[in-house]
Amino acid sequence: MSDLFDAAPRTGSMPLAAELRPATLDDVIGQEKIIGPGTMLRRRIAAGRLGSIILYGPPGLGKTSIARAIGTMLGKNFRPLHAAHNNVADIRKIADEARMRPTLLFADEVHRFSATQQDHLLALCEEGVADFIGATTGNPYHTLTPALISRSTILKLEPLSIEEMEEVVRRGLAHLTNQGIEVQLEPEQLRRIAGRSGGDARRALTVLESLAVGHAPGEPVVVTEAMVEEAYAAAPVNHDRMGDAHYDVVSAFVKSMRGSDPDATLYWLARLVHGGEDPRYIARRIMIHASEDVGLADNTALQTAVAALHAVEKIGYPEAQIVLAHAALHVARAPKSNSACRGISLALAHVAAEPPSAVPMHLRDAHYKGAAALGHVGYAFPHDDTRGWSEQAYAPDVPRGAFYQSDARDAATFERRADEHWDEVTGRSTPRRFRKR
Repeated sequence: MSDLFDAAPRTGSMPLAAELRPATLDDVIGQEKIIGPGTMLRRRIAAGRLGSIILYGPPGLGKTSIARAIGTMLGKNFRPLHAAHNNVADIRKIADEARMRPTLLFADEVHRFSATQQDHLLALCEEGVADFIGATTGNPYHTLTPALISRSTILKLEPLSIEEMEEVVRRGLAHLTNQGIEVQLEPEQLRRIAGRSGGDARRALTVLESLAVGHAPGEPVVVTEAMVEEAYAAAPVNHDRMGDAHYDVVSAFVKSMRGSDPDATLYWLARLVHGGEDPRYIARRIMIHASEDVGLADNTALQTAVAALHAVEKIGYPEAQIVLAHAALHVARAPKSNSACRGISLALAHVAAEPPSAVPMHLRDAHYKGAAALGHVGYAFPHDDTRGWSEQAYAPDVPRGAFYQSDARDAATFERRADEHWDEVTGRSTPRRFRKR
């Protein structure tokens, strides 16, 4: 079996990651669930009938490498396309070539192709003119046409584990040694490079290459901590604020707050801050969940979140990260109640599905001459009662507890105190989602 690094000689201009591109799937590190022995992809390659495949995942996971390796294994003419460089005429030209010679068409960043271009790619697949692989960093179900999705097999690639990333770095070191460049890395430094690359093999190799270049020829490159920090300071932050990774991290952040895990909350918050996420966006998410997940259990959580938004608008990073942590931890540490979110959702669903209820006569506007003659009478003013409450119907067609069910638990929250107060005043038990054990 050929080695990952049995590639073209180093020219000095080709990036290290490009030099190490795998020749076959056996050379690819990671993605065993997709490219391992016995997988659907392997069976299709063995049968020589690939069809239409969409490779989906963050940058640096080897989508292009996998596509090229498949082309080599199939023995087919590999024709790459990119939306920035190719148009419909190019697709048609490749189609004509494919009718004369077995071809694997590879569309990089396929989500950037127009709907018309995607339709032409689809036609090639349906006619069986060529096998097709599309690569995308965006969620294909959001970024590709439904027709192309329905006729393709979606394979999602996952970031490499830290052990797999260490193997990437070790192979890179071996390749540099074969090229006459000895890079001396301590095990801790190797693991740090592997970990800080975030599962992106290209990023790790780019950092390794930056550490290796520009030194005196014939002498080993002794990597220092300062060199590693400098390399990562110069490397772009891998955080796509418009991609799936962004929404996945945001999802983990808010679910950690909801789950009352302060350490996880701070970790995902740090990921957003480190990635350069707009602090106002983060503050708005905290505001939403201060009501959605804390709500009546602790009304001050919303006050904290609103104050945090005002604060980050005034001060920005880096100090804004402290304000965001303050507000996020308040939401994470506060007792939880979903009654406000659940209640308005149930009420809106009812209003959308049921005929509108008439406003009871005693609740209708009575602040004009003639209102009494229309029957707008009978309203009992609660403040005239010593209890601050009067027995009267406010929405006769809505059963009690249809929308609002208290989420008060055993903690002495605002909602729990309110339940106890109104239970005593009205002589009726508040509808509760949870009953005291």
